[in-house]
Amino acid sequence: MGRVLVSASRRAETVSRATVRIGAALVLSILAQTSANAGNASDPSCAGRWTGFNCAALSGEANNPYIRLVPEPLGDNERAQFAQRDRRWVDHCHPVVQYDRYGVARYRYTATGCEFGLGAAE
Repeated sequence: MGRVLVSASRRAETVSRATVRIGAALVLSILAQTSANAGNASDPSCAGRWTGFNCAALSGEANNPYIRLVPEPLGDNERAQFAQRDRRWVDHCHPVVQYDRYGVARYRYTATGCEFGLGAAE
């Protein structure tokens, strides 16, 4: 039987693949063994090919990102200022709900910038 000659670059490529696979397995096993704290969420992820990969982890409080907490006004004076600001905005923008052809309710404004909360002079 004859021998098959393998070039040095092919051997290096095979060793590189094995090293990347071992490294990825090591990283994933460490990430899988970390405990999650109550109230926190973690999202580790890795991407790449056999020639190399990159891992990143995103963590933070486990809350709804679509809910923004707005502090309440401190007193009657501040409540009156906020109510006056809201009235000026409504008088300037004239928000109206209109339904599009798909039946989805959309707000329409008479002034530009009102869809971004702009429009009333402070």
